[in-house]
Parts: sequence; structure tokens; C-alpha cells
Amino acid sequence: MMKRTFDLLLSAFGLILVSPFLLIIALLIKAEDGGPVFYRGARVGLGGESFRIFKFRTMVVNAEKIGASSTSSDDARITKTGRFLRKLKLDELPQLLNVLTGDMSFVGPRPEVQKFVDMYTDEEKIILTLRPGITDWASLWNCDEGALLAGSDDPDRDYLEKIRPQKIKLQLKYAREHSLPVDLKIILDTFRTIAGKAF
Repeated sequence: MMKRTFDLLLSAFGLILVSPFLLIIALLIKAEDGGPVFYRGARVGLGGESFRIFKFRTMVVNAEKIGASSTSSDDARITKTGRFLRKLKLDELPQLLNVLTGDMSFVGPRPEVQKFVDMYTDEEKIILTLRPGITDWASLWNCDEGALLAGSDDPDRDYLEKIRPQKIKLQLKYAREHSLPVDLKIILDTFRTIAGKAF
């Protein structure tokens, strides 16, 4: 209950604080190619329920139909504006809306697409007992997934081999140890990481 109250207050405050930036980013995306401002991909959340994630669109229209689920930093589908947004994680800001509606939390395992959730072992299914988050230990460990996948001829395969095992390990660690102090530490570490990338 305390975590949900924290999420509600922080997401509402965050949306008010960044609303001018959201408008500017939306205009830049629209001006580049006239396509939709948001990407609303299907993700698996609490209890295995599907929901639509809010992200600023950083790729060409219908990108999911012409390439892999995983995205490298040199993916030709990424737009010029999208490269800038991805570098500073600004494409993730609209997920404050998902936090506000209850689909996500500030901190929790990053939500996956169904095909990767279908690979969960019985032990790993504990991840689905938590509300997915904007950030977590795995996000801090691998703060630039696109760079790690750069040059790959099969991003989904390399994601499964190079990223997913450690990502799952860290998500299970969070599932065992999560608390408000842990969440606050992850949030602060996330801000430090983003600030380091920006400056």
C-alpha cells in the first residue's frame, strides 16, 4: 500500500514537473516524420496480465513489423530524434502515465514482451508477482542495452545469450529483497546514471 501511494504521488508530481519537456519532445517527434508521438507496445505485467506501455516513439512507424524485438544502438529503424531520446532515456518519461494508472511502478522488474515471458522457469515466474517498473537493478547494470547489441546480426539471439541471464538474476534479487529503502536507492542511482550520461 505504501509503495502504491509513493508511486501515485511521485508520478503525479513528475508529470507536472516534466510536462513542458514532454510537449517539446512530442513536437520534435511529430515534426520529423509526422508519425505517432507514442509507442504503445504490448508488455506483460503484474500477474501475467498484458498492458500497453507508454514510450516516446524513437523508431520508424511499424518498426516492430520489420525487425527484431531487441534493438541495437545502430539499428537503422531508429530515427534522428529517437537516437537523442534513447541516449538520455527520455523516451521512458511517458511511463509515468503507466505508473499513475497502476500498470507499472517506479521500481520493479522491467516489463517484457510475451515471447520472453513464455521462457520463464517456475522460479522466474516470481517476477510476475511484482508490478513492473521504470527502473531496477538490471536497468542500472545494463544502462545501454542498445550499445551492447550494436553490430549484432541477430539482436534477439544476442539478448537471450548476453543480457537476459544476468537481467533475470538481478530481477530475482529484487524480488527477494525489495523494500522502500531499496527502491529509493535504485531511484537515486538511476538519476546519477542518467546525469552521468548527460554530462
